Amino acid sequence: MATFLAGGTDNLLFVTDSYKVTHHYQYPPNTTKVYSYFESRGGKFPKVCFFGLQYILKRWLAGPVVTKEKIQEAKELYKLHFGNDYFNEKGWTYIAEHHNGYLPIRIKAVPEGSVVPYKNVLFTVENTDPECYWLTNYLETLLVQAWYPMTVATNSRYQKEIIAKYLDETADNLDGLPFKLHDFGFRGTSSMESAGIGGMSHLVNFMGTDTIAGILTAKHYYGCPIAGFSIPAAEHSTITTWGKDGELEAFRNMLTQFPTGLVAVVSDSYDIWNACDKVWGEQLKDLVVSRGKNGTLVIRPDSGDPPEVVVKTLDILGSKFGTTTNTKGYKVLPPYVRIIQGDGISYETLSTILDNMKKHKWSADNVAFGSGGALLQRLDRDTQKCAYKCSFAEVNGKEVNVFKQPITDLGKKSKKGRLTLELHGNDYVTVVEGKGDPSKDQLCTVFENGKLVKEFTFDEVRKNAEIDLLKNKK
Repeated sequence: MATFLAGGTDNLLFVTDSYKVTHHYQYPPNTTKVYSYFESRGGKFPKVCFFGLQYILKRWLAGPVVTKEKIQEAKELYKLHFGNDYFNEKGWTYIAEHHNGYLPIRIKAVPEGSVVPYKNVLFTVENTDPECYWLTNYLETLLVQAWYPMTVATNSRYQKEIIAKYLDETADNLDGLPFKLHDFGFRGTSSMESAGIGGMSHLVNFMGTDTIAGILTAKHYYGCPIAGFSIPAAEHSTITTWGKDGELEAFRNMLTQFPTGLVAVVSDSYDIWNACDKVWGEQLKDLVVSRGKNGTLVIRPDSGDPPEVVVKTLDILGSKFGTTTNTKGYKVLPPYVRIIQGDGISYETLSTILDNMKKHKWSADNVAFGSGGALLQRLDRDTQKCAYKCSFAEVNGKEVNVFKQPITDLGKKSKKGRLTLELHGNDYVTVVEGKGDPSKDQLCTVFENGKLVKEFTFDEVRKNAEIDLLKNKK
């Protein structure tokens, strides 16, 4: 399951920003400890679902990751890169010889899946060997990439809250929630590794995906045999190759090839209204109805204004197949027909679609959603303003509380000293300057001296990440 840097190498010594290669020269003389932390300084969502550090630790840091061959490889490249010999060959050789290539680093982190308000410490990093003070922030570039899985998991979780809210208001139960937001994002990611990490992060909250890389990553790094599921589904090419006049037969073929279970059919290749009214609602109605309890046709509109298209599609299908009224007073299609809206779905649009459904007395039970770029790709490090900063050091045997406080942007003010993350009642609080109570610290040691010492299963992550509405119903 290993992935590699462009160019074919898998050398940790290259997984850093160029300027960090020179930083061992820049600390005060007799520095023996550098302690840094990672946090979301703010951003789009008031809380973050912390996830993905374990992937980074197992993928890059666990085991004997420093060898003499990798040191030589790095020395040669950095000499060319800088035009000078700035590379810390002595420091890396020390790790290779005195630590057998294992990194003398301790990382403490909040349990994966935890939902923590921004502006709180999420993990800390410090060197365990005074000779390797420079290593803590050499690893910043890699460790900050925890922003991506964390932000995808957060984005996905907030969408789960929206869907759950409307299900709670308009449906008899929340049983279908785990499959209400399907990952369509594989092709829209920047790389296969991004697809694996992002796809896995969405699966913290849901169980529907077409991003195979995500289920493989969850299997390999979190021990989950199968984290996500999918169904047979048509794309435009498998419908339009039958020709416009062959749409009826294309649809019929889907029902006969997949006579039981769920099957999704994109239906807007030419005229979504005619497809729902005449083709599905009349010409193929008996075939659709005959599926009964043995299967469900999921009709997919894929263009137009989502709030309007979803309601109009439901109205047409309701007029053709009939509806029942649930205990909340909202209309529900027969169990053998549903729709999935897979175009234009994001955190920003979900509420408008579901609210329009509610206004027209349609239960949220009738629809599932698919999301692509907005789920896995339309995010960056500043979505949650993620940062990794040094807050403590030991220099000349003295403890130093380290911080920054830019006069031009106090939002970038960093925390001081050793940190603990504590629960005061139900609220997370970061206690600074070493004044916290270690017995109350929610951060646990997950990595020490090259070894993963605490591993979270995917089930544990999902349990930690569960939305309050479901926790309160259990």
